[in-house]
Amino acid sequence: MEITMSYTASATDLAFTKTYSPAKAKAAPARGFFRRLMDSMMAARMRQAEREIALYVSQSGGKFTDEAEREIERRFLSNSSRW
Repeated sequence: MEITMSYTASATDLAFTKTYSPAKAKAAPARGFFRRLMDSMMAARMRQAEREIALYVSQSGGKFTDEAEREIERRFLSNSSRW
């Protein structure tokens, strides 16, 4: 049994052959108003949390120790609502 392999020197050679047909990319559906609003609120909350963590780390000596990690988890993963 003989196995035959094909060879293409570059991707452009492959792209312009008659048998090549790239998959048509489907456009993502436009996001609605409320989805965009929620995305922006989540992004703002993430930035706020990152600012607070950076402030805490800088105030605690600038080192991210195990103790600092536990305190950050206690502050941000507690059940008390911050809203």
